Amino acid sequence: MSVPEGTVGWLFDFGRWIARVPYAWQFRIRVHGRDRVPLSGGVVVVANHSSMADGPILFGVVPRRVTFLIKQEMFKGVVGNLLRKIGQIPVKRGEADRTALTSALSVLKAGGVIGIFPEGTRGEGDVASAQNGAAWLARVGGAVVLPVACRGTYQAKGWRPHVDVMIGEPFHLPDGKGKAALGVATEQVRDRLATLVAELDGLRMSEGRR
Repeated sequence: MSVPEGTVGWLFDFGRWIARVPYAWQFRIRVHGRDRVPLSGGVVVVANHSSMADGPILFGVVPRRVTFLIKQEMFKGVVGNLLRKIGQIPVKRGEADRTALTSALSVLKAGGVIGIFPEGTRGEGDVASAQNGAAWLARVGGAVVLPVACRGTYQAKGWRPHVDVMIGEPFHLPDGKGKAALGVATEQVRDRLATLVAELDGLRMSEGRR
């Protein structure tokens, strides 16, 4: 099963529609490189993170069902129940959450898509650092890594601000065992994503956007 156990398929797709259509009333969203998304097989989507809006936007615009690892604090009450039913996984921040990682691996090995914000928390979204989880999942799950940059959500002001999403080229991480090899793979993830963010920033600047 390419989504976590307990997911309600039609609700998952309805949630994606909400993120893609009504949510677009809040932002003017432009997507670059949509054709770069692999149409099948396990994929780890890695994205920069500067706003609470990033997750819903990517959930809607990536042309495959994406299961994101979301901080456990969000999984309370009605919202938490809904997040589980639309295929999202709670994760404890600041530690190696085995339950979350096991669930994510199951999705990848079934040919599904996992979404991670490797910076670990919201910031300026320039990917100055990255945690090991995304690289570990891609290597153990035999998945490709797909970098995705999102700009325009950070401290967005005004009526329907412009938001750009740029999807980069998928890539495989190098083989290797041990902590050092994982560190090399994590740095490759960080570098590819940071480079894509810089490319998107350059495009937005050339068009008079920030």
